[in-house]
Amino acid sequence: MKRLTLLRHAKSDWDDPAQRDFDRGLNGRGKRAAVLIGGHLRSGGAVFDSVVASPALRVVETLAQVELGYGRTLAPVWDRRIYLASAVTLLDVVQELPSEATHVLLVGHNPGLEDLALWLVPESDEAPRVALEAKYPTATIAEITFEGAWRDLAPGAARLARFVRPRDLDPTLGPDAD
Repeated sequence: MKRLTLLRHAKSDWDDPAQRDFDRGLNGRGKRAAVLIGGHLRSGGAVFDSVVASPALRVVETLAQVELGYGRTLAPVWDRRIYLASAVTLLDVVQELPSEATHVLLVGHNPGLEDLALWLVPESDEAPRVALEAKYPTATIAEITFEGAWRDLAPGAARLARFVRPRDLDPTLGPDAD
């Protein structure tokens, strides 16, 4: 069984409207949420064989904060294709993952991550799938499982094992307007 954990970057800082999108960092709430998600990953025993991430500053800072809560270094591979990527491009990235990897963390942006998760996981009335369909907030993880090789992952072939939003762990972190 393969596991793909999708992590949307944490809440970004919009204080400087002239700043390039790629160079926007996190705000305070985003930093708190990322640390909390890192602690959740640690308490759930998540161990990643590989981490692939967008090199945008808000993703870099998200991973730094996640590491604080997770208690381990994640050592991501920075892949420019992930920055603002479509679900099709993200699936290409996933299908290129090393065959020996069993649990991968992919960190990026919406709407691509949300679209990928919705594409991979068939519609259902299960609570995690319903929550995913409603909204994929910042600093949220979607853990997807499937049988087979990365290169064979296809739309509708996966199961949504869990969908965890920061507000699920700390109600003061949501709902938000992102």
